[in-house]
Amino acid sequence: MAERTVVVVAYEHAELLDIACITTPLMMANLNGPLEVPYRTLVVTPGGLPAVCGSGLTLAADGALEHVPTPVDTVIVSGGTGHERAAESMLVRDHVRRLAGTARRTASVCTGATILAAADLLDGRRATTHWQFAARLARRHPEVVVDPDPIFIRDGAISTAAGVTSALDLTLAFIEEDHGAELARTVSRYLVTYLQRPGSQSQMSIHTAAPATDNAVVRRVTEHVTSDLAAPADAAALADVAGVSVRHLGRVFAAEVGTTPAQYVRSVRLEAAAHLLEETPEPLATIARRCGFGSAEVMRQAFVRQYGTTPSAYRSRARPRHARR
Repeated sequence: MAERTVVVVAYEHAELLDIACITTPLMMANLNGPLEVPYRTLVVTPGGLPAVCGSGLTLAADGALEHVPTPVDTVIVSGGTGHERAAESMLVRDHVRRLAGTARRTASVCTGATILAAADLLDGRRATTHWQFAARLARRHPEVVVDPDPIFIRDGAISTAAGVTSALDLTLAFIEEDHGAELARTVSRYLVTYLQRPGSQSQMSIHTAAPATDNAVVRRVTEHVTSDLAAPADAAALADVAGVSVRHLGRVFAAEVGTTPAQYVRSVRLEAAAHLLEETPEPLATIARRCGFGSAEVMRQAFVRQYGTTPSAYRSRARPRHARR
């Protein structure tokens, strides 16, 4: 039986969770087959040596990176605290480039993008990486168009995923591409992941990335916005809430949050709308009103700009819990 050989590249101080978020969904896809073309997953390291991961656990390799025969179906480079040293290795760069030259698709997870960039595989391409390392990647490789926001980006045959568990989203997308949406959703359910997120979704959620500041003006505004999404949130209204001028509010947000008040409001409302689309059967018009968009069309336009898809398509892809009962 033909197989899809997926080569996962690890190295000293690779991130074990990056790797598991690739290998486990592929194993679950095989178990939920039978697949006409099942996956054969190989975790390889330089020299085939065991790799001590960033967590301190030791990962046994299936073989040596330099001995993997070509062609392969997919090659995925993991991230980890050892990514810079791996990127400096000629052996790693040369053999990642060699495998990518024959692969149907090539990908990286998290800081694995550093290795793809060092191997000249991201030149002229749009790519992402963990938000914490995006600026460093952009400085060191100006030939790469770095976008720190999406959880994964697919640019032709090259894909780059953001931080750690975004590997799960990318792998589910690969399974859907290879075997259809239903298998990807089945694997998602078995893994008890509540959602197969589209790649365009932002890495940073308002629920986990609220502005880290003690500034009273910012705190008053953000608490006002998140507590009542449908409340007036134009510049004048927010300035009144904060007790400052519109101009001062803009300066404070730029310094403390790195965005404008309007952009913050839009991101909060979109995140809330995405959650309601995933978790409830409410009509689009109702969700739009609850989240402060005024109409379904205004929400649709904002959704397309942010996520690259419509609310209806997002809801269909997420397959919310209320639809599975």
